[in-house]
Amino acid sequence: MIKSESFEIAIDALRANKARAALTIIGVVIGSACIVLVVTITLVGRNYVVRLVEGVGSNLVYAYYSGDVAKHSLADEISVTDFDAAKSLPHVAQAAGTNDFGSQIVIINGHQIPVALIGVTEGFQQIRNLLILEGRYFDDIDMQTNAKACLISEDLAKQFNDDMLGQKIKVGDLTFTIIGVFRERVSTFGQSEIRPESVLIPFPIMRFYLGKDYLRTLYVQADSPDTVQEVTQEVKQMLAAHHRNGSDYSVENLVAVLAAARKISFALSAVLLLLSGIALVVSGVGIMNIMLVTVTERTKEIGVRKAVGAKRSQIRYEFLFEALLISGTGAILGILLAIGLVFAVQPLIPPQYSLHIPLLGPSMILAFLVSCLTGVIFGYIPANRASKLHPTESLHYE
Repeated sequence: MIKSESFEIAIDALRANKARAALTIIGVVIGSACIVLVVTITLVGRNYVVRLVEGVGSNLVYAYYSGDVAKHSLADEISVTDFDAAKSLPHVAQAAGTNDFGSQIVIINGHQIPVALIGVTEGFQQIRNLLILEGRYFDDIDMQTNAKACLISEDLAKQFNDDMLGQKIKVGDLTFTIIGVFRERVSTFGQSEIRPESVLIPFPIMRFYLGKDYLRTLYVQADSPDTVQEVTQEVKQMLAAHHRNGSDYSVENLVAVLAAARKISFALSAVLLLLSGIALVVSGVGIMNIMLVTVTERTKEIGVRKAVGAKRSQIRYEFLFEALLISGTGAILGILLAIGLVFAVQPLIPPQYSLHIPLLGPSMILAFLVSCLTGVIFGYIPANRASKLHPTESLHYE
């Protein structure tokens, strides 16, 4: 009965000061909305970065010669034998290799265009997640027969209005037939062998341009994320066993990139949560100030109620309920604001990013509980002060 009566009195007090209550609620709205949005942004950012890394190549391990170029010999380069050995390693799902001939002049329809000429093995499309926009990728027959076939990058194809499939291009003394147009699923911005203007040819044909048969980069795909580190070590040991002492090879994976991305995401989340906490603290201080003012304004009323038998707990509950109503209402409005922002922003995201913004129930519950707890904590001091007022002194207060 005491709590029910205190709750009704708290509602009446808020109705009597609507403008003051609304201004106080705004701070709580901002703080609770921030909590929901921070959790959402963190999850979206982490998933986006993970998807980007996996788009470059899921469970990818790559190796290349990193020793002294001036002192190395052809025997130090990664060979086709190394490539075959890598394919037979435990927990290896796929392997591929590449070599490139730097910038070459390609003649297409009489136009001369500088391109990156890249020799690739059959598994390169799968292991690097290349999207084949038109045509097809190389097959076993292309590799075994050294077919004069090639794929060109999307950026290169856009320079011509014609359908590029079946067109002839000339690179040096060789003429190739275009069998496909491709692009990277996730752009590496020139940090891999793929350039905006690239031409892929079967790896065996690179011997015609280089005069020798070796891989500049060896790619290996582990069969699961749990075996990436194990495969990395096996590739290191395999290369060390196949080559002379002193040959240095860098064998790396994208686990470190993912770890760094998660650390950045965590740091960003911590900063945003701190800002959300500051917003809630500010709103809590606002609640405390408003409640202290309310206690002062209602001193005589409190004295009358205590004179007619109201208990200290009843007075305390009255003001705590008032603080809880302010913070709870602000929390609900803040959560609704965050949901509205998410639905408003989702259609504005370009389709190519394929970003879905999730709304998590736990984040909403957390925002509500933290906001209400802030209101109760900061509302306790005014409530306790009101409950301790002496009836006689309160009745004489002007």
